[in-house]
Amino acid sequence: MAQDKLIGIDLGGTTTKFALLTQTGKIVDKWSIKTQTEDHGSQILPNMIASIQAKLEEWKLTSQDILGIGMGSPGSVDRKAGTVVGAYNLNWQEVQAVKATMEEELGLDFYLDNDANVAALGEQWQGAGDQDPNLVFMTLGTGVGGGIILDNQLVHGAHDTAGEIGHLTVSNDRFDFPCTCGKSGCLESIASASGIVKVAQQMLAENKGQSQLYQVADRGDLEAKVIFDLAKQGDDLALLIVDIVCDYLAFAAGNIANIVNPSVIVIGGGVSQAGAILKETVEKHLADYLFPPLRDKTRVKIAQLESDAGVIGAGSLVLKEKLA
Repeated sequence: MAQDKLIGIDLGGTTTKFALLTQTGKIVDKWSIKTQTEDHGSQILPNMIASIQAKLEEWKLTSQDILGIGMGSPGSVDRKAGTVVGAYNLNWQEVQAVKATMEEELGLDFYLDNDANVAALGEQWQGAGDQDPNLVFMTLGTGVGGGIILDNQLVHGAHDTAGEIGHLTVSNDRFDFPCTCGKSGCLESIASASGIVKVAQQMLAENKGQSQLYQVADRGDLEAKVIFDLAKQGDDLALLIVDIVCDYLAFAAGNIANIVNPSVIVIGGGVSQAGAILKETVEKHLADYLFPPLRDKTRVKIAQLESDAGVIGAGSLVLKEKLA
C-alpha cells in the first residue's frame, strides 16, 4: 500500500492539534487533545503517541500508509538532533528527545521545526501565501513570532533562530516596554495581544476624551479585540492606538522586506482576526519603510488558515524534508 498520507502536529501549551492529510494538503481528519503540562510535561509525548495510535487504528491505517509525521513546537528546536528545550509553556525546561521517542514508538519518520516556521509553511502551501516561493509570515498572538521562506526554503540560520521577528527592537521611546526575553522595546511587547493593551493603557493615561475605551478599561475588559472593534466603529482613541501599533508592525515588516525581499507578508495569529483594518493600516505605513523599488511589489495579506495553519504546515514539513 502506498505511503500517501501525512500526519501534522501543532503542539501548543493548552491544546495539541493533529491532522491526517493527503500529499496535496487536503485535511482528511483533524482532532485535538489537551496538552498535559503537569510533572514537567512528562506525559506530553506519551499522550501524543497514544492519540496517533488510536487514530491509525480507527482509520485502519498502518505505518505503511503514512509517509511521515511533522510537528511544530514552541521552545528552542534543534532540527538535526530532533530535540526541544526551553518550551516553558509546556513545562519542558530540560532537553526533550522528541524525534527519537516518536520514531521509536510509532515506527514513522518524524520531522520537527519551530511552530511559527511550520505555520508559515502552512500559509504558503494552502493559505494566503498562494504557494509563493518568497514569503514572510508574522504571527501576532500571545507573543509575536515569524517564519521566513526564500526560494521555497525556510530560513533557519546558524542556530535555528532565524525568524524571531518578535524580538526585533522597534522602540526606544515611550513604548519601550520590557519584553519576556529580557530586552525592552521588542515588537512582541507592542504588537502582541498583551502589548496592544499596554499601548492602550499608556494612551488612556496620556489622553482625556470621550473614547469608549475609558469605560471598557474601568470594567477591566480592555483587550486587543475590543480595541480593534471600537476602531472599526470610528472611536478616535481606538483608531489612534491601532495606528500606532500598525506603524510599529510596518516598521518591522519593512525592514525585514528590505533585507530578504519577499513577494508577500502574511499576518496571522489571533490579532489578525481584526482583518481589513489591520491589513490596510499596516499597508498605509509600510511604504514609509520600504526601499522605494519595493513599494509596489510587496503585498500584505491576512492569513487564511487560522488554527489549521500549524497542522497543515507540519504535514508539508514531511514533504520538504523527506522528498527533497
